[in-house]
Amino acid sequence: MDRYYLPSAQWHQEPLTLTGEEAHHATRVMRAKAGDEIEIFDGHGKHAVCTISHVERSAVSCEIKHVQHDPAPRFPITLCQSIPKGGNMEFIVQKAVELGVTTIQPLITQRTVARPDSLTKKQEKWQRIALEACKQCGQNYLPEIATPLHFAPWLKELSLYDTALIASLDEKSIHLKRYLENSPLAGSIGLLIGPEGDFSPEEYTQAYDHGFHPISFGEIVMRVETASIYGLSVIQHERSSL
Repeated sequence: MDRYYLPSAQWHQEPLTLTGEEAHHATRVMRAKAGDEIEIFDGHGKHAVCTISHVERSAVSCEIKHVQHDPAPRFPITLCQSIPKGGNMEFIVQKAVELGVTTIQPLITQRTVARPDSLTKKQEKWQRIALEACKQCGQNYLPEIATPLHFAPWLKELSLYDTALIASLDEKSIHLKRYLENSPLAGSIGLLIGPEGDFSPEEYTQAYDHGFHPISFGEIVMRVETASIYGLSVIQHERSSL
């Protein structure tokens, strides 16, 4: 069933009406017509099976058949991601949404290649990618792509997560599986992933001082996008069993 996004502020009356890009996608791309069944979600857990009642070029009217509301995640996950080179951030955003993150916090670290002055438009693009991923994978909570921040100021203002983990090549890091055996997931979860050149020694010290626990993904050194997906996959597996 085709899925479309409608912000919760626009659910106050029926019929629900898709406009803008969502109406364009329905009419021009999916060739939607009156009588078709679709699903509409608000990005905050509410979703409804609807029947299209009327189609115009700029608006699609939909009658609600039934509504559901998914409970919020018990253990919300924030991926604290140092921005990688090229288009890898787009891939990470897409897969992180599929793996159930609540928030993605892009970070500018000492070894980040991306230019800060180019990140506003990229943030908007990453948010669109997150929305498309929600539509495709059935995720009814739209993750927030937060404003990219420099690492040290972000840490100073951070309210620490209940479970705070940093993927680390440090020799004192503990394998993620062993760490979770001794310290089960609790409350909010923050997973901090570095750039291609890794965090600097200074940044590691800052993260440890702010309560992040160094964890390892094994002996093989992973690419940034692989590390992000691996870490989120393990956390999601553990979260689903709690």
